[in-house]
Amino acid sequence: MRYGYIFLLSLVIFFSGCAKQAEQEKKIGEDYEKVRLVMTANGTERGIETLTARRFVKLVSDASGGNVQIEFYPNDELTGGNTNEAVRSVSEGFVDLGAYVAGTMSMLDYRLEVATIPWSFSSYQEARKIIDDTGGKYYAKVLANHGLVYLGSTHNAMRQLTSNRNPVKKPDDLKGMKIRVLGGEVYRLFFSALGAKPIPLGWSELNVAIRQGVIEGQENGFFLMSSGHLNEIQKYMTVWNYLYENYLFVANKKSFDHLQPKTQELLREKMREACEWGRDYLEFKEKSIRVQFEKDGLEIIDLTPEELEVFKEKIRPLREELKKKYGEEACKAFRIDEEKIFEEAGED
Repeated sequence: MRYGYIFLLSLVIFFSGCAKQAEQEKKIGEDYEKVRLVMTANGTERGIETLTARRFVKLVSDASGGNVQIEFYPNDELTGGNTNEAVRSVSEGFVDLGAYVAGTMSMLDYRLEVATIPWSFSSYQEARKIIDDTGGKYYAKVLANHGLVYLGSTHNAMRQLTSNRNPVKKPDDLKGMKIRVLGGEVYRLFFSALGAKPIPLGWSELNVAIRQGVIEGQENGFFLMSSGHLNEIQKYMTVWNYLYENYLFVANKKSFDHLQPKTQELLREKMREACEWGRDYLEFKEKSIRVQFEKDGLEIIDLTPEELEVFKEKIRPLREELKKKYGEEACKAFRIDEEKIFEEAGED
């Protein structure tokens, strides 16, 4: 009899706990409208934009008690792998949310590429502080002209160079080298100015192109190179942090405007949180990835300040040309060639 009483009491406590948890979950999301949104991105499952987007999706779902649900599709699944069509689909309202690098988003407006002017940022810390201050406001202003709401930015990479043909320590080492680049014009102009042959090519095609000798080199960050196993098919790496690229997380303005203000604020808040996580995660992972690359036999060359200055001097006319093209407002927003004084406390 005693054991039966204990068993019955346990059941009461168990179901009481379940009811209490259900009630708590209901309270968490009771103030949020029930809505389902669709999000697209170019990245693979291992890409930092995909990892950041998935974190964003979970944060939103948890905070809204499951009322605000986001269906996420990486690899441009919704457009059959066509990145340009995916960007247009968000801009035109066929998809609610998207995450794409600024260089790709520049197909909508060339000014979105201003932060990719070579050697504009000296570190990740500098880039994130400027973007979160004045740069993000500029992105928001430009994107609004194309039916988009700017929600946040996370790192793509401080970009490095790898090659199979020869090590790169001076501009002459690049002459005639066939280098895969993103579609943005800055990449093409930069490598052309150094005498290389830039070839725009999709990420999914790069591995095969290198193996077949169609491409001799490519530029990217440690994280993405690792996810694509490029260290296994390239011999040399030049670390020069020549360009900073970031992902822009955006929402279609009409879709966003139809949401209740509380839901809008939820998306903004959780995107900021997810983007900060993505930045921290990438910066942390790059350190261990570099160590692994060296263990695997990739020859890594760190340019000295003197060697780096030779490259900077070579492309100085290009920088001036790009600054004029993007204009004073854009350059001021990202503090291009302005003195930057930041506390780097906590940065290794």
